[in-house]
Amino acid sequence: MDESLVERVLVAVELIPAGRVASYGDIAGLLGIGPRQVGAIMRHHGAGVPWWRVTSHAGDLPAPLLRRAADRWAEEGITVKPNGLGCRINQYRLDLVAWADAWDRAIAAQEKPGNPS
Repeated sequence: MDESLVERVLVAVELIPAGRVASYGDIAGLLGIGPRQVGAIMRHHGAGVPWWRVTSHAGDLPAPLLRRAADRWAEEGITVKPNGLGCRINQYRLDLVAWADAWDRAIAAQEKPGNPS
């Protein structure tokens, strides 16, 4: 897998603020790739970033991940939907414009000449 793409996905996830979530599709849209690519990258490389802030388009997580994410969500003020499948993404989705601006700045800083990446 393209290491540059992996790094860009992980930077995008790191920029999701505590108490907010983004969908795989949100990340995919930011990077111009597909949500399944984001999912594959997160599955293989996402352990070191706040993976619990990345959900499906409906705010859901698979049951094994939701069990692991529940305590982190509670610490960040994210509540689980009554159906127990995830969070209300419309309530907790991050500000997409501010996030995209932060991502642009982070990537530009990484790409400056002389910056060790």
